[in-house]
Amino acid sequence: MKKLIQVFIMVVFVTLLVGCGHSTTDNKKFFRYNQSSGLASLDPAFAKDQSTIWACNQIYNSLVQLDDQLRVQPCIAKSWEISDDGILYTFHLRTDVHFQANECFSPGKGRTVTAPDVAYSFNRIIDKKVASPGAWIFNNNVDTLNPFIAIDDSTFQLKLLRPFRPMLGILSMQYCSVVPHEAIEKYGADFRAHPVGTGPFMFKNWKEGTALILTKNTDYFEKDDTGNSLPYLDGIKVSFIDNKKTEYLAFKQKELDFINSIDQSYIDEVLDEDGNMKPELRDKFNLLKTSYLNTEYLGFFLKGENEKTNPFLNKKLRQAINYGFDRKEMLKYLRNGVGRPAENGFTPYGLPSFTEDVKGYTYDPAKSKALLKEAGFENGKSLPELKLYTNETYKEFGLFISKQLEQIGLKVKVEITQPAILREWMSLGKVQFFRGSWLADYPDAENYFAVFYSKNSAPPNYTRFANTNFDSLYETALAENDDAKRYELYHQMDRIIIEEAPVVPLYYDEVLRFSQKNVEGLTPNALNLLNLKRVRFK
Repeated sequence: MKKLIQVFIMVVFVTLLVGCGHSTTDNKKFFRYNQSSGLASLDPAFAKDQSTIWACNQIYNSLVQLDDQLRVQPCIAKSWEISDDGILYTFHLRTDVHFQANECFSPGKGRTVTAPDVAYSFNRIIDKKVASPGAWIFNNNVDTLNPFIAIDDSTFQLKLLRPFRPMLGILSMQYCSVVPHEAIEKYGADFRAHPVGTGPFMFKNWKEGTALILTKNTDYFEKDDTGNSLPYLDGIKVSFIDNKKTEYLAFKQKELDFINSIDQSYIDEVLDEDGNMKPELRDKFNLLKTSYLNTEYLGFFLKGENEKTNPFLNKKLRQAINYGFDRKEMLKYLRNGVGRPAENGFTPYGLPSFTEDVKGYTYDPAKSKALLKEAGFENGKSLPELKLYTNETYKEFGLFISKQLEQIGLKVKVEITQPAILREWMSLGKVQFFRGSWLADYPDAENYFAVFYSKNSAPPNYTRFANTNFDSLYETALAENDDAKRYELYHQMDRIIIEEAPVVPLYYDEVLRFSQKNVEGLTPNALNLLNLKRVRFK
């Protein structure tokens, strides 16, 4: 009874919090979602986590943007050219994009965006005084003397140190949002709470820890296919309920229009074992599911004097582990079928370059046993107890894999440690067998292959994998402007990773979005980026 009363109080609190922003209150259509992790800033220079990325995506624009298939499309830039040597990118800007009205402008109205604004915004990212966590996107990639050039008001050039084809995708990131110098000069560090951009929604109010209000930008430049102005919504209201259980209850009470995933304790209530919405809920909510650019894996540390001190130096042992457990069953019982078994390469389903022609590992205990015998470890003979390091969240995955590997003669002890400590140990090479994940920052497989490039330290190369052929292909791919040719190089690299087995790919993740039945236009994408400019209510 006490627990029921607590839940009731939480739901009442949520209702009071977000109820005032009901979708159709006073004939205004506000879209309501919750950000359980809170929100640290509305400055795109600090858009390093989902909460900031989602909010900034509503307020700002970049030179380019991604469609739902993660293809680069025009935005502030209407077109561009890349020089034959892949070094110089020339962007031609639209002339009808305006910064949102704000007191930083005289007389309080917005102004037209120009190429110097783009140069200013990009220089701000690499300014050490700003200390943007996004500086890595340009550091060691752009020209050190004059990387950002405003040729005139509508022509901007980006100059690289060397060819780097993924740069276009990087420019779609929220770090690359265009901001006005007037706002930075007026608000200084408080720009985090006084954002000024060009996006479909503009800042109204932010009571930190309680709610964020954004309203429609009536001067927004984009239109739909029939010529109607975007966005359709009158605004957005974001709440900050830090309890995922309470968030789900608020969604059930129709006090939220959308939630991104649900608390694990409710997963069996909502999804069947195949990851589909249960029949009794299909008339109540929409389930939007798509691939997510996240590969979950187990990694091997590939340094050591010999196999006695590090048995994972034996490739056949690594391959045996890859064949030694059932990924399909693992997802069915531990994730209600959410995700796809990683039975292809390391790069996940959902990337434009993904292909099923790259064949990975499937469950084959006979082959696994044969490989152990070839490795000199038949039935686990001569092997010490192997230790798999993971955190509490993935404990059940470790136990599942351990139990199945035991059937082929391998004894694996699952060691639980805190995530931050585990990452530190992985970086220092203190663990030989560990669980990891790689979430894409931008939609290009290079983001994943950097994990195995020998010239990269840890992170991202936690395994210390080194392969001359792989490195050569990686460097060639960076300079290849033809997508088809670059993708073929990626496939060759993925096949090397499968053959050499520095990792055990577990599964390719999926995005689960739940929305109310009256929500239209909320399309998912593999980066789990929240786009609300085309959302409307029935």
